[in-house]
Amino acid sequence: MKKFTAISLAAAMTACVLSGCSGKKVSYKDGTYEAQSSVYENDDGTDDGNGYGVVSVTITDGKISDCTFTTYEKDGTLKDEEYGKEGGRIANKDYYNKAQKANAACAEYASMLVSSGSLEGIDSISGATINYNEFKEAVETALKEAEEK
Repeated sequence: MKKFTAISLAAAMTACVLSGCSGKKVSYKDGTYEAQSSVYENDDGTDDGNGYGVVSVTITDGKISDCTFTTYEKDGTLKDEEYGKEGGRIANKDYYNKAQKANAACAEYASMLVSSGSLEGIDSISGATINYNEFKEAVETALKEAEEK
């Protein structure tokens, strides 16, 4: 019986942590909120030139109803179908494919946010971890601005 009680207690504590436990539900003001991530840096503080992300989150009836996420080079150039090309052509097919996979993940992250209604449960997509970190940071900033106080 002790084992069952300990397991139940651990499960309840985990559920409490995951759900916020405070019982305080965050409510959002209707509107569209934009936010930009910081420029990505490696753990050692160096900049790989990966740029930054911009998110636009729309709140309708207090819930996330729409989201877009775009990424930019450090110089402000939009990462689009040209991202990963050199001089307008595909010089390294593997690099281009990886760049485009990361770029495609932007729409997936935005879609997952609308579907789930929060960042909880949204995991990074393989090959697009930097974009995930930018997305998460920008969404947290936008939603903080949207919170009703």
